[in-house]
Amino acid sequence: MLGPTVDHLGYELTDLELKLGGRDGLVRLFIDAQNGIGVEDCETVSRQVSAILDVEDPIPGNYTLEVSSPGLDRTLTKPGHFQRFMGEDVRVKLRFPLDGRRNFRGALAAADDVNIEVVVDGESHSLPLSTIESARLVPQV
Repeated sequence: MLGPTVDHLGYELTDLELKLGGRDGLVRLFIDAQNGIGVEDCETVSRQVSAILDVEDPIPGNYTLEVSSPGLDRTLTKPGHFQRFMGEDVRVKLRFPLDGRRNFRGALAAADDVNIEVVVDGESHSLPLSTIESARLVPQV
């Protein structure tokens, strides 16, 4: 429901977090753009998304809406994200062990719509996207 609105505004919805339950919930959107994200971009998206959520009312109870940039250690969730950051260092956690391990940290060497390849200590590992629990860039600071 929110993706088309964010796209129409000229941004990419890179990730969405929902934390519902308890007294107050949280709806957090991560947006990106070719030239990066500033406070004004977050405000623009927040106003539009807030209006949609007010009208559609898909979330029961109270919640806080946050709009943010993906940050230096951005989450990689879509095949296009992996393809965009080829050559960068990534940290990948799998849902279940592959070759006896769940955690991989190394250079992202290849990516397609089905698998990514991560080189860890000179050894290449092919990881199916469907088995990835989380993947993040490792910031170069």
